[in-house]
Amino acid sequence: MTVALGFVVGFLALRFVLLAGRDMLHARVLERVNFRGARIATAGGLFIVMAVLLVEAGRSVLGAFDVGNPPGRDAARPLMLFAVFGFGLLGFVDDMLGSEDRGFRGHVQALSHGRLTSGMLKLIGGAAIALILAAQGGFVTGQRLVSDALLIALAANLGNLLDRAPGRLIKCSLLAYAPLAVVAGTGAVGVALAPVMGATTGLLPEDLRERLMLGDTGANVVGGVLGLAAVLECSRTARNVILVVLIALNLASELVSFSRVIDRTPPLRWFDRLGRLPAP
Repeated sequence: MTVALGFVVGFLALRFVLLAGRDMLHARVLERVNFRGARIATAGGLFIVMAVLLVEAGRSVLGAFDVGNPPGRDAARPLMLFAVFGFGLLGFVDDMLGSEDRGFRGHVQALSHGRLTSGMLKLIGGAAIALILAAQGGFVTGQRLVSDALLIALAANLGNLLDRAPGRLIKCSLLAYAPLAVVAGTGAVGVALAPVMGATTGLLPEDLRERLMLGDTGANVVGGVLGLAAVLECSRTARNVILVVLIALNLASELVSFSRVIDRTPPLRWFDRLGRLPAP
């Protein structure tokens, strides 16, 4: 399967899953109030997880019948699938059980009082998933393992930080995906990542029109898989640069509001509001 075909198949799989599971959007347990005060479904990332699952199942069956790559040949595909399910599960738990504690400091303060928040559970679990993923890429030293795991975990967390307005995270993820797609080319990582990003793009119309929210379920997945792709495909120097940028953005989120910075910067504000409903 080529990269372009994988992207399109991921997109179509998402649209099929969304059509088949449209009744889920009306489930009361998923309802949350968005910034406009409307009650809409959260955890839309569940549709991404299911779409990727269908694509990978289909690729496995076709490969067994000599259509495409035989099962087990590409290590990147099971790694990508593990990242989708692992980060999606942690995000879904936080979507369903999330508390009022916000930000890393809020979760640490709650833990210091003997209370484990769903957000802290997500952070700890995300770090564990990142370590497992980074250990599969043929690391050289323990320091490199920790650095790569930190990159993946911080990328997943940045996805959560950007998911504060309709369509924002998906549009930003596509910008980040473009150079990764060029670097990965038609290799195993590029082919494994394409269906995930295709499925993510398939949710953009619903996200922009405020029919659902990605939730941490989707934000975790999108950020995590992009971080994993960078670890698997980018050079050591490039990964170091990406890691520094991710550290800076995650730290900055504790001090400033990304939404305020975007609203005060005309080019960012234009891109952020592109395709969205008029502001309330």
